[in-house]
Amino acid sequence: MLNSESDASAERYERLAGRARESFNSRFRYQVGGYLYDVVDGEHGDDKSLRPNQLFSISLPHPILEKSRWEPVINTVKEKLVTPVGVRTLAPWHRDYKMRYFGDLRSRDAAYHQGTVWAWLMGPFIDAWLKINPQDYTGARAFLKGFDRHLNDVCIGTISEVFDAENPFNPGECVSQAWSIAEILRSWLKTSPGGQQAAEKVYLLCWPQSSSVRRTAKSTPPSSLPDLTGASHMELFEQPE
Repeated sequence: MLNSESDASAERYERLAGRARESFNSRFRYQVGGYLYDVVDGEHGDDKSLRPNQLFSISLPHPILEKSRWEPVINTVKEKLVTPVGVRTLAPWHRDYKMRYFGDLRSRDAAYHQGTVWAWLMGPFIDAWLKINPQDYTGARAFLKGFDRHLNDVCIGTISEVFDAENPFNPGECVSQAWSIAEILRSWLKTSPGGQQAAEKVYLLCWPQSSSVRRTAKSTPPSSLPDLTGASHMELFEQPE
């Protein structure tokens, strides 16, 4: 039960949250481009670089961006940043854009967040996509199709950390990256028949000691998960029925 002191704290934080939301929507919108500034009030003013950070203003459980502004942001990211194997870290038109991730350590570091594709960012993109297209599981699953070919590259049956920003999207750095694998698997489950429920079953396997999991374990048994070990690479990325 909340007491008077905690009630007052809750009201204070609710007001602060409201101010943050209002400020964010007022300052970060880049109306001309149809997306969000990457930085506002920076050393060089407002930075209109198109980057994937803005996906989190929509994809998280409590999105801070006003719903009326979701669609142009997601469509711009889809058109300029999404690739068959993840999301570019910078739009191709930017002067600092790097097409390839290669060379010595300095060269690779210079490209790491300047165009280089990160596979794990496909997860937040699909989350955002399904918020404006809540029944489009087939369309969302299609964004994962490019990983089927990659599962036969480099380290067989797994997913690399990063990729070149342009075709043929050569993989780089870690050949088997946990966050890449986790987000693509989560997205594959989320876009399967049953959608979010299937993704929640993975949580049961990962966190069996959670009290909330124990309460729901009987209604969502891990045994009902699809048997991924028996599926071919192509079967993993087939379109849902």
